[in-house]
Amino acid sequence: MMRSFASRFGRASPKWQERDYFLKQPTNFAISTRNFIVSSPSIPKTNSQVQSSLSIFLNSLRQNCRTFTQSRALRQSETSAAARSLPSTNGILRWYLEMVRKHPVLTKSVTASFILTAADITSQVITYAASDGLDASDKLEIDKQRTLRMTGYGFFLSGPTLHLWFNFMSKILPKTDIISTVKKMVLGQTIYGPVITVVFFSVNAFLQGESGSEILARLKRDLIPTFLSGVMYWPLCDFITYRYVPVHLQPLVSNSFSFIWTVYLTYMASLKKVNLEEPLPS
Repeated sequence: MMRSFASRFGRASPKWQERDYFLKQPTNFAISTRNFIVSSPSIPKTNSQVQSSLSIFLNSLRQNCRTFTQSRALRQSETSAAARSLPSTNGILRWYLEMVRKHPVLTKSVTASFILTAADITSQVITYAASDGLDASDKLEIDKQRTLRMTGYGFFLSGPTLHLWFNFMSKILPKTDIISTVKKMVLGQTIYGPVITVVFFSVNAFLQGESGSEILARLKRDLIPTFLSGVMYWPLCDFITYRYVPVHLQPLVSNSFSFIWTVYLTYMASLKKVNLEEPLPS
């Protein structure tokens, strides 16, 4: 883009060469203009009128050239300022894409862990703000162990599995037409989504010290509401991801969508464990 910009404005265009020619040779230009005015039957032929008309014409021409030069200089300064502001953003994006190319699984795992960490902290802040009966002395205390669990889950499970899943989808359904996109959405909602949700709840409960029976009771209580919420949230996100995003960036986009979802998911996972002595709600 910068090369085309330089090739466009770095050398004088034919129009600018013509303008420079006229400005450098005012005598010939004035003589030609005077001959045109004198030869025209609609313009008076007296010397004073010819000189007056010629003076008005030349003043108008100089003013137009000055205005055009100023507008061109303004456009150049604006473009230069925009160009100076781009390298930092483009540099970060190029660096990230290069890391995805060289270390795809590691880069996507780090990205997922960062997003899940931020989502869990956001979830804790929202829960604290929405809590009733808080005193002025009550301060927000981030549950660091809970946040570390989300960080580890993003790095060891979410990032690698998303990488494998999207690559698998691109191999069995390489097209991005509407039908192929809908098929990918259905597979995601019926296979990947339920499996990864069960894994998420099970691993999180296990790391909290819950027993096998308590984990099963938690799944019975929380799994169906989570599935229903996922069916309402993820189809549109999956459609955008599969339809418009390149395969190597699909985990990044999916993790970005999962920020809001993870806020909800970490809230569900942080609920108190099920009391086995109480019957589960039917």
